[in-house]
This record gives sequence, structure tokens and C-alpha cells, in this order.
Amino acid sequence: MDRPDADLLARLTEGEGAQLLASLPPYAEASTLALGTRLRTEGHDPALVAAALTQSRLRAAARVRLGPLAEQLLLTQDGLEQATRPPVAARRALRLRQAGLEHVWDLGCGLGLDARGLAEAGLRVTAVESDPAVAVAARANLADLDVAEVWLGDATEAPVGPHDGAFLDPARRTPGVADVRGRTRRVFRLEELSPSWAVVQQVAATAAATGAKLSPGFPHAHLPSGTEAEWVSVDGSVVECALWWRAAVRSPGRKAVIGATDTHGGVRWTEVGAADSEAEPLSGLADLGPFLVEPDRAVLAAGRIDALTARTEGQELDPGTGYVSAPTVTALPWARWYAVREALPLHAKTVRGWLRERGVGRVTIKKRGVPTDPDQFRADLRLRPGRDATEAVLVLTRVAGTPVAVVVEPVVGASARIIST
Repeated sequence: MDRPDADLLARLTEGEGAQLLASLPPYAEASTLALGTRLRTEGHDPALVAAALTQSRLRAAARVRLGPLAEQLLLTQDGLEQATRPPVAARRALRLRQAGLEHVWDLGCGLGLDARGLAEAGLRVTAVESDPAVAVAARANLADLDVAEVWLGDATEAPVGPHDGAFLDPARRTPGVADVRGRTRRVFRLEELSPSWAVVQQVAATAAATGAKLSPGFPHAHLPSGTEAEWVSVDGSVVECALWWRAAVRSPGRKAVIGATDTHGGVRWTEVGAADSEAEPLSGLADLGPFLVEPDRAVLAAGRIDALTARTEGQELDPGTGYVSAPTVTALPWARWYAVREALPLHAKTVRGWLRERGVGRVTIKKRGVPTDPDQFRADLRLRPGRDATEAVLVLTRVAGTPVAVVVEPVVGASARIIST
């Protein structure tokens, strides 16, 4: 699929193009071909029709991530892949405003959703984007905010001053040939970011306060001295690592930030930082307690299992597994609890025999810390899901260095109740 055309996107912001886009019915894949044919028959420019239908498809795809805001945005496929959820952008913007800033540079602004969050927080924003089509989309997406402007240019040349704030969301996809859905290849190494990791750090050394949105896979070893890193999840999905410098830093080091969407669409945030002490992992299978607790993925990404063991008086099964054995249940908004039924050697034959003896015909498999393929292990179990068969949860992991299959049952209610911690 070709890259987005800046002129076509601009035509969708005014006149016939804007009217055409506004007139489209809710997106339905099955009716797109007929709709496009009808619009072209009515005399609309075929290229404009294709651009409008693409926007309709992207907006439909964006609703899950961006909510109602998606209906008023101009989008690109790559931009949508990296677009920030509005509650996450708002939370970040609040931190920069509380750092005492008045003006923030958004360097590599993409579709402008972070710039929008900054402007809505009361900050003046200068957004810089090097891709002409994406810059057109960003201008359209910020047009209703008079404190935000978009520059087309190289983010590395922005005149960031010592009293400015800066925000960077480096592109994590390569420019060039895209797949059939318009997506380009994702990059994972810091040196492949655009703007580069070196540029991010140069800006951070100049600006009064800087924030950067990075991959959830950001390596702990590359955390610059004196910075604060937040691994952020929303409803169980880790969406980013937010890194902060200078005046934006509240507590240096690593933490997890867990967001849970409430019934009104708002997000409640919980921060999980370092514990005062770190418990030793289990020394053997005999020490496995009656309960197993699994933290939110942001806690795992941030490496804050110490916080979980401290709050549950538990011990990690083995370093790096992320599963904690605990003597009692402590309700936390960022953890799931399971009652331990049995711990078995990680051999399909042994596990199969145990399950069959108890009439288990269906299993949910969770895995961390062992190379076992879950699908192959499930097939090797050769279970019989009859009418009277029960279900079990298997956790394939390590205990004190030994591969095990822990049979567990969810503790109903312990994970859902949010308490002050």
C-alpha cells in the first residue's frame, strides 16, 4: 500500500473532501466496495473517495484505543499504531505542567495526540513533524486549539531553550515499503529510533523538563542516571515506557503505572514503586505456599516484583518468573490471585495423568520462565473435554530453578476489589 498523500489528506479537511468524509455512514467492510462505486458514479474524484474510505476504516479501528475522539481525527496507519490513548496523554501532560512549564516542544509529533493533551492541560505547544502527510493530519487534529501549532521540519533542528519543556515520541517504524495494511516494519533497537536516542538525550540535557514515550521493551540497563521511568499499562496491556528528565522527575528510578478504565470511561491510576527491601526467592518446591499471585504486566516490565513480595509477604518462585508465592490473599488492584492445588513436574505425561484422575477436560495455560511451547504442551495432554469435564489453570514456570506445572484456581473477588495500598 502506498504511503499517505499529503495533498489528498489536506483535501479532506475542507470543501468537497470534508463534506464527503462527513457524509460517510459508519464503516462496514462488507459494504465498502459498493459504497465506493456509488460515490464515484455520483461524480466524486476516485482518489478522494479512496482517501475518505481509508479514513473511515482507520477511524473505526481507532475507536478502541482513542474512543469518541477518533471520529474527529485525520489518521494514518503508522500514526494510529503509535497513537497515544487520550487518558495516557493527559496524565503525561499534567506532569509537564506541574513541572512549571509554559511552553513545550513536541518533537516528532505524529498525529498530534500528545500535543493535544499538552494543549488541553494549558501549555503552549509547538509540534514538529517531518512527514508532510502526517503534518497535515496533525494540523487538522489540533485545529480547534489555538495554543498549538505544527511545524513541518526536522525535529533535530528545533530551537529548544533552557526554559522550554520537550516531549518526544520517536518513531519506532522504518520508512519505506509497507505491508498490505499500510504498516511499515517495527524497530526495536534504540539506535534505530527517529529522532535517535542520542538526539532524545541531547534535548533532555537542554530543556528544563523532558518526557519521552518509548517502547515497553526499553532496557533497564539504558536508563540514564537521575531519570525516572514509568512502565504504563491500561486495562492489562502495557502501552509504553515513559521516561522523564530534570524538572519532570519526581522519584528517580523505575516504577509501574497501572490504569484501569471505570464504568464512565475514566481511568484510575495506581503507581507501584520500589519496596524498602527485597525478599529472597523460594529455596525449594516444599516452600511453595497456598496462593500464587501474578502482577499486572507493567509491574513485570518495570522489574518491580519487589513491591509485590513486600505487599503480600511473599516470595518469587524463581528470579525473573514474576510469579509470587504468598501465605494469604491481599487484594490489590494490580494483581491476580490463584489458589494452588498441586505442583507437578513439567512433563506432559505426569500432568495428563493428574488431570484425568480428576476429570479435567479443559485447561488454560499460562507460561513464563520456561521454553515449553504452550500449544504443543496442550496437544500432548490429550484431554477429553466431555460434558461433565471440569476446567483447570496450569502455570508452566520454574520453582527454585526446577521446571514445574502448577495447577491453580482463580480466587474470585480478590483481584477485582480495589483497596488503598
